[in-house]
Amino acid sequence: METLNKDQISKLLPHREPMLLIDELKDIKKLQSATAIVNVKKNSFYVDGHFPGQPVMPGVLIVEAFGQAAAALTAHGIDKKTYENKLVYLMSVEKARFRNPVIPDCKLELKIQAIRSHGKVWKYKGEAFVSEKKMADAQWSATIVDRK
Repeated sequence: METLNKDQISKLLPHREPMLLIDELKDIKKLQSATAIVNVKKNSFYVDGHFPGQPVMPGVLIVEAFGQAAAALTAHGIDKKTYENKLVYLMSVEKARFRNPVIPDCKLELKIQAIRSHGKVWKYKGEAFVSEKKMADAQWSATIVDRK
């Protein structure tokens, strides 16, 4: 199965540091599923303020990482001419559950799956793990829009 590194992901997504959260996309099944890797570091931009002395990756950033992984999976899988000058925007988040805190200095694995697509609208689901322990899960929708 195919793997994308951070440089390859940055060519698919408009995100840049510090908001490019995905470090790797692996086990890619075209337009179906993939596993994204987020290296949660002790020097990540949110650590000093969330929470001082007891840092935790914010749940909203886990959801953002889910969205970036899905956008990269979709952008990588569709025809390059179709995706030219396009962006993938998050539309909705459903059933998000945060089961365990994600503590910096770990590898967060996001197992994502495309559930369905209808035109430019896609629906996904995902689960987040650290060392095989489930940390979070969610479902979300996104749409492909023209870049301005």
